[in-house]
Amino acid sequence: MSTTIDQQFVEYIVKSLVSNPDAVKIERRIDEKGVLLELTVDGEDLGRVIGKRGATAQSLRTLLRALGTKNDARYNLKIIDPEGGVRPVASSAQGSAVQDDKQEDGEGATSKKESDVVTNTRKELEDLDDLDI
Repeated sequence: MSTTIDQQFVEYIVKSLVSNPDAVKIERRIDEKGVLLELTVDGEDLGRVIGKRGATAQSLRTLLRALGTKNDARYNLKIIDPEGGVRPVASSAQGSAVQDDKQEDGEGATSKKESDVVTNTRKELEDLDDLDI
């Protein structure tokens, strides 16, 4: 099976990011929505490919969109979790931080951090209310 230019493009970028380039696999499917590229990497490299708050994955998708514009195709990139699931790419930074703290410290330990987040959010909302629009 020969690889297409879009697979080679993503493969080149991803292999330059990861520490185990031999584990990079890209499957290509075409459906009614366009071209779907499913990217599988080594579990240790998953964080590098996704990036902080999904920034690296979003950049890959942006580059694919540019390639799609050139080739009159619509591309979608799905990053497959090697343990069998699909990882969400973007999430709320504050929400996930609060959830991580609950898992590490127990339910009652997050009350200080949660109250700080709530206090900061309320302050930001009050500042917005003071604007004359």
